[in-house]
Amino acid sequence: MISGAATRRARAPAMSSARPAGLPHVDAETPAVLVLPGPVRRDEVPGLCARVRALLEGGAAGVVVCDVGGLGPPGLAVVDLLARLELTARRAGGRIRLRDADPALHALLGLVGLRFQVEGQVEQREPPLGVEEAVETGDPAL
Repeated sequence: MISGAATRRARAPAMSSARPAGLPHVDAETPAVLVLPGPVRRDEVPGLCARVRALLEGGAAGVVVCDVGGLGPPGLAVVDLLARLELTARRAGGRIRLRDADPALHALLGLVGLRFQVEGQVEQREPPLGVEEAVETGDPAL
């Protein structure tokens, strides 16, 4: 005769297909990507802004990458779209970063005074500590 304790040990654990409790795993370091199909009509802009807001509220590491490669030739409609997306992102506590931006788009954004983070472009920062600028002889010491 087998004791009750031995019988309990011999049983296999019950199988369950239920999801584990808690939040799903989200990589907080990888930003969400929003592909902007081109050309974007004016009536599509509020929906794209809502998607940026939802991505940021869903834990998109504070940045949404906007793939602008499919927008076509840059114009003021594209500038308006990107400005609205950036404003929406800032209101939600984040930013947008451009991916695959055309050089003409960079020039147009600079012309209207808008600056965006661009993937692959090094941000301008202060030089690392220990690096000093060259000094001309005869310059007064500060």
